[in-house]
Amino acid sequence: MAGQAVTAEMVEQQYETREVAFEQLIEGDAAAAVTRLEAELEANPGDPAILINLGSAHAQLGNYEQAETYYQAARDSDEEYQLELANGRWLDSRDAARLALASVEFQALASR
Repeated sequence: MAGQAVTAEMVEQQYETREVAFEQLIEGDAAAAVTRLEAELEANPGDPAILINLGSAHAQLGNYEQAETYYQAARDSDEEYQLELANGRWLDSRDAARLALASVEFQALASR
């Protein structure tokens, strides 16, 4: 899941899309994704799609503890909605965050 970024076609109840640095993550430019997502997070604090993709970007960079922090924040966010994963699957944002967290915890253990 760490590699499963959320697409730019993230959907809320009002079918709103947000910029979530999907292209940068797919292209492997995690540093650019972090920069873009941190700016987006300032404007939309607590947004699960932004938090999940920040976690994914940090996981790509090998910053597993930071990735875990963002995934936990997405899981615990007051906001919740359906979002589309990079593989086209739709999932509740909290469930997506839980899957990502489990994946990055496994990656962190494997890297030791």
